[in-house]
Amino acid sequence: MKAVSQVQLQQNMQQLQEESKTLLLSTLSSELMPEISYTPCARREDGAFFVFISELAAHTSNMRVHPQVSVMFIRDERESRNLYARERLIWRCQAESVSRESGEYEAGLALLEKVQGNIVSMLRTLSDFHLFVLRPVAGSYVVGFGRAYKVNPQTGQLIHVDEQVLAGKGSSEAGQV
Repeated sequence: MKAVSQVQLQQNMQQLQEESKTLLLSTLSSELMPEISYTPCARREDGAFFVFISELAAHTSNMRVHPQVSVMFIRDERESRNLYARERLIWRCQAESVSRESGEYEAGLALLEKVQGNIVSMLRTLSDFHLFVLRPVAGSYVVGFGRAYKVNPQTGQLIHVDEQVLAGKGSSEAGQV
């Protein structure tokens, strides 16, 4: 296995996010049952994600009750050499509903429309759709067997997860995996 620089890993991680217009979203129901789905998204320059979700989706009420969520970007199966070691990026995030009266609401929908197209203009006329911002608080990036990293969401710094990190003796600067 050839060594990959921190810069190259960060570029690959960034590319994985930029290639996807959707994210996998995991939330916790009021009965404390995990639920997973996907939703279109748009990523801000600061790394936060906007999602625009209907009240009919379980995730809307779940995020209001339990704002701790996980999102995942994962390499397509057809592009992966080994399905047990697919490249993936997981962010633990804090979800926050964005008020329709705020400037962040208009900025979020404008960014979503830029990424997702005109469908957002139609959806914004529906009163059951709500804008959320998902702010990463910790991350993990896996590129293969023995190649897992903690990710600091503020700096993008990657820390290789080895036996010391797993034992709690390594750096905790990148947040928890």
